[in-house]
Amino acid sequence: MIWNLDPAWLLMAVAFVMVLALFFGAALDAIMREDGFGPIGNMVLFTLGFFGAILLVNYAGINLKDLKLAMGAGLAGAFVSIALLAGIKAGIARWG
Repeated sequence: MIWNLDPAWLLMAVAFVMVLALFFGAALDAIMREDGFGPIGNMVLFTLGFFGAILLVNYAGINLKDLKLAMGAGLAGAFVSIALLAGIKAGIARWG
């Protein structure tokens, strides 16, 4: 699905997700402080998690023609990626 987009639309989608991810990343940085990755690091993790989840769902064979399903998969992937990496970072800080 994502590879069928026109390059201009793909660029706008990435830019839009990155702007929203920066807001989420800044808010999460205020909450997590040293347990997070900083506002830019959180933004990168959100963006990679969002598009990674969409690609993973597409690879699994699920059709994402419905935008609600694509947004749900992307947001779930973004929050799972940040939660997983924050948990790994906390585990390393505790036992490392």
